[in-house]
Amino acid sequence: MFGTFWALVPPLLAIVLALITKEVYTSLFAGVLLGAIFAAAGNPIKTLDLMVVDGLSVSVADLAGNLVFLVILGILVAMVNKSGGSAAFGRWAEKNIKTRVGAQLATFVLGVLIFIDDYFNCLTVGSVMRPVTDRHKISRAKLAFLIDATAAPICMIAPISSWAAAVSGVADDLGTGITGIQLFVRAIPYNFYSLLTLVFIVALVVMGFDYGPMAIAEMNARLNGDLGANEGDDTEAGNPRGRIIDLVLPIVVLIVAVFFAMLYVGGYYGVDAWGGTDCAGSLIDAFGNTDAYIALPWGGIIALVFSFFYFLFRRTLSFKEMAECIPQGFNAMVPPILILVLATSLKTMTSTLGAAEFVHGVMEGAAAGLFSLLPAVIFVVAVILAFATGTSWGTFGILIPIVVAIFPADSPLLIIGISACLAGAVCGDHCSPISDTTIMASAGAQMNHVSHVSTQLPYAMTIAGVSFVNYIIAGFVRNAPICLLIGAVLTVVTLFVIRRVTADKAAA
Repeated sequence: MFGTFWALVPPLLAIVLALITKEVYTSLFAGVLLGAIFAAAGNPIKTLDLMVVDGLSVSVADLAGNLVFLVILGILVAMVNKSGGSAAFGRWAEKNIKTRVGAQLATFVLGVLIFIDDYFNCLTVGSVMRPVTDRHKISRAKLAFLIDATAAPICMIAPISSWAAAVSGVADDLGTGITGIQLFVRAIPYNFYSLLTLVFIVALVVMGFDYGPMAIAEMNARLNGDLGANEGDDTEAGNPRGRIIDLVLPIVVLIVAVFFAMLYVGGYYGVDAWGGTDCAGSLIDAFGNTDAYIALPWGGIIALVFSFFYFLFRRTLSFKEMAECIPQGFNAMVPPILILVLATSLKTMTSTLGAAEFVHGVMEGAAAGLFSLLPAVIFVVAVILAFATGTSWGTFGILIPIVVAIFPADSPLLIIGISACLAGAVCGDHCSPISDTTIMASAGAQMNHVSHVSTQLPYAMTIAGVSFVNYIIAGFVRNAPICLLIGAVLTVVTLFVIRRVTADKAAA
């Protein structure tokens, strides 16, 4: 089964089960179990060994920094809610953000501004904007989509981000004649999925309509007040003495602390987190050398300690009340932690079965007769691989060396091919129920994860279709501004057509 289509069967099983049963934990576990059975050739002892040692244990170890950050952020959110900061911000927003369109655009703008890391983006934007969107009866499904659509896509077109660092690390020293970060920057104008997602969001919000399962979720929110929030969500609870500063200041400290932690871990100040010296360089160099799994907990701890003393000084919360926030914050993050660990274990099984080798063979077979169409082919392959494995980083880690090997270093199609690879990785990750970013968006919106996936999928596939057409055009036109203009027009026209079709169906 190694290096064959069977390598993608375990994650596909998990995805299908999750969409059918609406239950993500057992679906992911079933995928991990099947992957271990395949990799162990049916040997029960080796199957258990692969699941426990190579799967679950290694996943917890690899994700340790992220898991710590999730718990810290859960505690911080619980403290902010209990202090009344979230409720105060909601009251302010009710007076100053008058419309549903304004609330959605505010969420979009905040998502664009927090471009350092997708996990950080999802959880921070969700924490800040939940009171605002709840006040305007915007469903949690719509909030989760806005969070998800401005997390990975914006990180993939920001030169200073953990994603830029990951791509540059993969693309360095591949014989292209340019550095990895230069390749990343040159690929941005052709990253159609990420760029057109931003166009799609603004157009959809301004036009004021929804379609597919999202339309049902929004109708329930507007007419019935059913936002689709998780049980026990206490966003609106809090101290009546709370002020907006009780929400804004901890979040600002968190953002600043994470930013400087990433610079420190990347060696911007001359010494990195591993004790290496002579690391000083530009901001881009520091982000290229950083490790978000270390920097996020660093920044989180600083923000948590600051908030602890701040609330004591403000006398908004007592020591006992803040201590109570620790288990509350941890409990709130147990579901995403479980999903992350199981999803990462599933990715390990997929890698063990040789998914990379299978995709390499498929790409080599396609390269012979479809040269100008190859960017579109690369985009589709990246979408499928990221959807099946649930990882953008793993997808472009597999495909970038293949793309570089296919195109000559001086070919203009090299940059377009790299862009198609990155765009497809983001798209597949955006659609996949086992994607960590999608999981974080559900956690940020405090809603059911499978519901988020099912409501978001039609939107992501709409943008994917326009992007695919654009990559066909780009293979022949090879001019980024023209292709982007065509893509933006196609996106808006597609939305007008969908609105007309859905209106006609409703009238009938």
